[in-house]
Amino acid sequence: MDKKIKLYGTGWCPKSAHLRNYLQSNWIEFEDLNVETQEHAEAEVRALYNGELKFPTLVYGDQHMKNPSITDLDKFIKEHGLEG
Repeated sequence: MDKKIKLYGTGWCPKSAHLRNYLQSNWIEFEDLNVETQEHAEAEVRALYNGELKFPTLVYGDQHMKNPSITDLDKFIKEHGLEG
């Protein structure tokens, strides 16, 4: 299993930026993927949503979340022992 959360978003999306900033400020390691500039990232997200492009999406292992709240993200981080 991957050891890092994957964040799929864009450079212009405020929700993507909010999640990115939150993860960084809490020292959570993550892979930052741009669905507009990285074809593989776009394809991976579309595979999760029956061909639709939905972001921000966070992936860890075989679980994913679309546009989670910070509360949901905190819960997910704690459940998977990903605290910084």
